Amino acid sequence: MAKKTAGKKKSRSKAKTRIKPLPWLLSWAGFLALRGTTILILVVLAMVLLYTFVNPPITHTIWTEKRRLGSVDRQWVPIEEVAPVMARSVVAAEDANFCLHWGFDVDAIRAAIDSGSGRGASTISQQVVKNVFLWQGRSWIRKALETAITPAVEAIWSKRRILEVYLNVAEMDEGVFGVDAAAQEYFGVTPDKLTPLQAARIAAVLPAPKSRSASKPSAKVRRRTASIIDGAATIRADGRARCFED
Repeated sequence: MAKKTAGKKKSRSKAKTRIKPLPWLLSWAGFLALRGTTILILVVLAMVLLYTFVNPPITHTIWTEKRRLGSVDRQWVPIEEVAPVMARSVVAAEDANFCLHWGFDVDAIRAAIDSGSGRGASTISQQVVKNVFLWQGRSWIRKALETAITPAVEAIWSKRRILEVYLNVAEMDEGVFGVDAAAQEYFGVTPDKLTPLQAARIAAVLPAPKSRSASKPSAKVRRRTASIIDGAATIRADGRARCFED
């Protein structure tokens, strides 16, 4: 009887020391997820640091459009070779408080929430993060990544650099990326020769570059152009262009 009892105790002891597969798998999955997230954060931070000095060679949007259309029109141009009124026009059109916030325009977000729409809430900084590091389309995952990366870009890049990248990666017509390609496509001039009217018309197509034209503006684009011309003059006069012009 004693031997049988001892045998039972040993078998129970072995059963207790067995590793349960489900908790072990969950623990291992959690470790891998944490490690993957850490690696992703480090990679993104490295890219943000790199693009402080190196111009982004391509973006996901440019790559997908190139595959779809066969080719795209794009030529990087330093911000020093862009007419100042062009820079003021895109800020007036897309993010008038660009110089006043650190990546997120709280007032614009509140206004968008109150109106029940997300339109108009994204800053130029957020759009740069989406264009350079992420992808187009609406999803909670992309928005969460955008929200996480934007403060890093704001902390590491200057406002002038953020705007320079924006001017070179934004789609301004179907398959036309950046202000250099847009200036030549629409008006046959280099970006340093753009007039206030031409600059405002390019800025006016930014919300919908595939369906709007700066060279053949609709009545809606003409109205928006007039508003942008006034806005560009206003932000110059009240100092809201200082962070990228000084």
